[in-house]
Amino acid sequence: MRGFEKVHDACGLFGVIDRSGSRFDSDMVVTAMKNMKVRGNGLGGGFAAYGIYPDFKDYYALHVMLETSEVRKDVESFLEKNFDVVNAEEIPTNLEANVFRPPVFWRYFVMPKNDEGDDYVVSKVMEINTKIDGAYVISSGKNMGVFKGVGFPEDIAEFFLLHEYRGYMWIGHSRFPTNTPGWWGGAHPFNILDWSVVHNGEISSYGTNKRYLEMRGYFCTLLTDTEVMAYAVDLLMRKQGLPIEIVAKILAPPMWDQIDRMDEKSKKIYTALRITYAPLLINGPWTIIVARHGEMFGITDRIRLRPITSGEKGDLFFVSSEEAAIRAACGELDRVYTPMGGEPVVGRLYKFEKAERRSQRGEVFA
Repeated sequence: MRGFEKVHDACGLFGVIDRSGSRFDSDMVVTAMKNMKVRGNGLGGGFAAYGIYPDFKDYYALHVMLETSEVRKDVESFLEKNFDVVNAEEIPTNLEANVFRPPVFWRYFVMPKNDEGDDYVVSKVMEINTKIDGAYVISSGKNMGVFKGVGFPEDIAEFFLLHEYRGYMWIGHSRFPTNTPGWWGGAHPFNILDWSVVHNGEISSYGTNKRYLEMRGYFCTLLTDTEVMAYAVDLLMRKQGLPIEIVAKILAPPMWDQIDRMDEKSKKIYTALRITYAPLLINGPWTIIVARHGEMFGITDRIRLRPITSGEKGDLFFVSSEEAAIRAACGELDRVYTPMGGEPVVGRLYKFEKAERRSQRGEVFA
């Protein structure tokens, strides 16, 4: 239709993991995101990096976005009451970078008091995000961090001085917001604990997904539909212990007519999943890349309305919106392929792959 300018397939996604665990700088991920610059419009870019804080690897690294410097006192008072804070510092930034009205970013390396664990950290992150006005925890995992804001990805990388970090896994995002605002907290990745998510598409089931997650202690405060994805994978994979192969069939389940044609055993399994987890079905066109320590996977909606491509080169495993971005970052590839709709493509550290195979065989770990 003439004059209709809505972009239906924008946002650029990229992820790379060195399966040997070797750490590398941000050059590959920044190069890939620059190659997909036309997928964004400068209203959001960001990165998540894993393995970047080896000196504090046993502590939760809270990256906190502060809309004013004054709100930092409230955040630090809250953290000192609920955590042992072993280190606190302003995240180094380059104020000469081409970004729009940056807020203040601080990071805190903390450990919960009284041997509390992940659930405690999630509850306190939600408390900060909902009760301390002008403060948002944008990442909360161990030995990893999220860096995001308003600007093109290469500008965000320059702002946060990402060339100074080294990690074994990086994911990146270039944003083209359509239905939600372009602001610093609404940029991707979205994170809770070790889970980070970048997303291309629209989630038309956002309201249903959000209400279901709120009943389980997750609160969406960042004004972007992707936030539900991060909380959904934390709920399903960390708290409920489901493998990605099952989670994929919850987020992007087979159609009912497909289920009707399955054998009886499969029909019972997929019917049970659709009934039990109906509020977590992700409706609409979407592709996501999800990272957590030791693992990265990509998945698209069941009829593949958003692009996804995967590739491999030696120890490196890639997932991206475009093959061209992978080749820009890496050059020649050993293998490149396109995953099916609703089917996850997974890259793991080699030590995780071995453990996964042994677990599937029912072996007991030594």
